[in-house]
Amino acid sequence: MSLQSQIVDALKQSMIAKDADRTGTLRLIKAALGYAMIEKKVETLADADVLAVVQREAKKRKDAIDEYEKAGRPELAAKELAELKTISEFLPKQLSPEEVEALVRDAIAEVGATSKKDMGIVMKAAQAKAAGRADGKAISALVGRLLP
Repeated sequence: MSLQSQIVDALKQSMIAKDADRTGTLRLIKAALGYAMIEKKVETLADADVLAVVQREAKKRKDAIDEYEKAGRPELAAKELAELKTISEFLPKQLSPEEVEALVRDAIAEVGATSKKDMGIVMKAAQAKAAGRADGKAISALVGRLLP
């Protein structure tokens, strides 16, 4: 079952269960997927494209949570956190810090990086290996720390 159909099925189930908050979040994801399909001019999206859309929606929620907390609006941050929890169900399991470090070390060895000048090449290789299972900021910080 594709990721897109899993999201649609989850939406149907939440509507049957009359879970308004979950239904609203899933409708937002489905709308974002619809926009991506229109943009790409396709009938259905590949799982990689669906994953990219879901990750983008999760990042929006994380950024909103940070902003609401800075502004002293915990009730809005809690709402965004609930949405993020629903969205996270469709994201792959995140790598542990040790796994991310091993992945970055492999990427450095693979491309033969010797200095910070090679950071872009290492980032590209590491991001490809992570395939959405690690945060780009964490990978970038680790690459910066590991390269001389």
